[in-house]
Amino acid sequence: MMPNQKNIMLRFSFIILVMVLIGIAIICKAGVIMFAERQYWKDVADRFVKENVTVRPTRGNIISSDGQLMASSLPEYKIYMDFMINKRKGETEEEEKKRLKLQHIKDSVLYANLDTICKGLHEIFPDKSAAFFKQHIKNGRKKESRSWLLYPKRISYIQYKEAKRLPVFNLNKYKGGFHEQAFNQRKKPFGSLAMRTLGDMYPDIEQGAKNGLELSYDSILKGRNGITHRQKVMNKYLNIVDIPPVDGCDIITTIDVGMQDIAEKALVDELKEINATVGVAILMEVQTGDIKAIVNMTKCNDGIYREIRNNAISDMMEPGSTFKTASILVALDDTPETVVETGNGVYMMHGRYMKDHNWHRGGYGTINTTKSLMVSSNIGVSRLIDDHYHDNPEKFVRGLHRVGIATPLDLDIPGAGKPNIRIPNKDLSNWSRTALAWMSIGYETQIPPINTLAFYNAIANNGVMVKPRFVKSIVKDGQVVEDIAPEILNPAIASPKAISEIQTILEKVVSEGLGKKAGSKQFHVSGKTGTAQVSQGKAGYTNGTRRYLVSFCGYFPSEAPKYSCIVAIQKPGLPASGGLMAGSVFSKIAERVFAKHLAQDLKEAKDSTSILIPDVKNGDISAAHYVLNRINVNSSGVSEQSTEGKPVWGNVTSNPDNVLFNKKDINNKLVPSVIGMGAKDAVYLLESMGLKARITGIGKVKSQSIPAGNTLRKGQTIQLRLN
Repeated sequence: MMPNQKNIMLRFSFIILVMVLIGIAIICKAGVIMFAERQYWKDVADRFVKENVTVRPTRGNIISSDGQLMASSLPEYKIYMDFMINKRKGETEEEEKKRLKLQHIKDSVLYANLDTICKGLHEIFPDKSAAFFKQHIKNGRKKESRSWLLYPKRISYIQYKEAKRLPVFNLNKYKGGFHEQAFNQRKKPFGSLAMRTLGDMYPDIEQGAKNGLELSYDSILKGRNGITHRQKVMNKYLNIVDIPPVDGCDIITTIDVGMQDIAEKALVDELKEINATVGVAILMEVQTGDIKAIVNMTKCNDGIYREIRNNAISDMMEPGSTFKTASILVALDDTPETVVETGNGVYMMHGRYMKDHNWHRGGYGTINTTKSLMVSSNIGVSRLIDDHYHDNPEKFVRGLHRVGIATPLDLDIPGAGKPNIRIPNKDLSNWSRTALAWMSIGYETQIPPINTLAFYNAIANNGVMVKPRFVKSIVKDGQVVEDIAPEILNPAIASPKAISEIQTILEKVVSEGLGKKAGSKQFHVSGKTGTAQVSQGKAGYTNGTRRYLVSFCGYFPSEAPKYSCIVAIQKPGLPASGGLMAGSVFSKIAERVFAKHLAQDLKEAKDSTSILIPDVKNGDISAAHYVLNRINVNSSGVSEQSTEGKPVWGNVTSNPDNVLFNKKDINNKLVPSVIGMGAKDAVYLLESMGLKARITGIGKVKSQSIPAGNTLRKGQTIQLRLN
């Protein structure tokens, strides 16, 4: 073997030996780590792993029946500043020098941009000045704070994003120091509209729901938590999902935002007018039971009306005369219509005087069942019920349960009251001789407003009682998960004959009786007024200032009922009138809802051979011609070419089948006639000629203070009076 070959083999042998020794060392070290140091390294690894980190899902939205967002979860933030470079435990002198150098750079960048930052913060948060922010940030740096609160209040996502664009703040947390704490908050875009029915969340949304639909559907809205664990890799934490979170479903309510707004405005206007303490209004769709609007207003100490509690479903009060309808329906279902003697309006009922509201005018004398309800005669209704059921009061009370006024509704919303109508014992030990008479006119009972409405709604629905419905469906990612169908509580609360008779009576209450204020010139309304003194517990009805519950409950249009509605108002002292006060609110709600949602299509208002010619005003006939041409109404007197460019002034003659335009030349030196023009055209024409126009009224111009044909003097003021 050559000497060179021996050297090569020797080197290879040495290398192999070294590699074997290294391998043995690695195996030995691995064994030590696996067995001797196992627990130590396990503890080190655990410091960089966070197990079972809860991931909160996004809470579902509450949406109105017309697709408006009524409650949603939106993030809010608190913003902080970390002024310091992180100091490591046991750092070397070299590491300390490096840290101090980085701290100097961080401070230099902050102070170089401080004016810009503070000006930007002031623009985002105008309630704090730029000087405040400047001093506030300097204070935080002086205290070497790692988490200095920059602004005391929670801010919106938009404000947070704007702040994040500012110099220094747009750097990452470790370089710039700007960081945030996120909160998931529940927001209601429409403010107080149906606020108490939608419900509230606790200040921290993670604590859950407090009341309303938020609480009823909490398990559906909140979704399911997810689980992740966080592991530190390369000085960064990575989220590793173990169980993904499941976001909550959305719920589609029956509430219509437009109708809710109509009901709230009409009610609050009346509450302010009569200085009431509490007001309730509920609008319900007859066939489905859908609650389209529900308003609960309480007068607060500052005089502002707010939604404090859900009075519409929870108030347990004696309903007063609206209850008479149930009494009469029971009687009509059991016996034919009869007559009753009410005398001069004062009657001794088993040792206790009962009065009609017109007793000082001589009373009603002999009246029938229909008249008793039309004029809301206490004596008429009480005598009718007492004459038929005095010896068997249980039959009457069972009849009240049969017609649905005492039916528990089992609503979706927590806190709903249940009708309290006591049933007499067999030995009548819990009964008095006057109990039946006063119960029949709405005393000695307690009925939540929504139960009274459900009863009247059943009358409108030809005897079919449906459960008030607040939620129509449950939706996930735009797909319907569950439809919540209308629920029938009683297919027939009374015989068809009795229902037909009570429907006729309720229509007459409004058209001929005490409920005229609730009526409308546009359509027929049916319903019943109610005025009752409110019991003040042990103090009775007359101690101190008397309190009254005035109400109206009914439905519209009478011939084909679409909506039922109840308005109930609590107020101190007289005057107190269910027809005038609650009835006027009902009328406003009904007319506005009718105008917005029930107005018939124009095509249904004419036969197929008729030609509808709109009322066209004098003025710019070129514009009128353009509009008429687009809606296929025949017109003549203006060519297509003349409609281009400047206005063409003229008069209009409407014929049964067309519109005739007559062009009128305008003399720039004389005051033109604007009689018959609309305000827009009249003002435009006069002011383009140098006059100053002032108008009063609405409609067409009826007269002008400077007659047509007078010499025009620029700068003159001309008064226009409209119809």
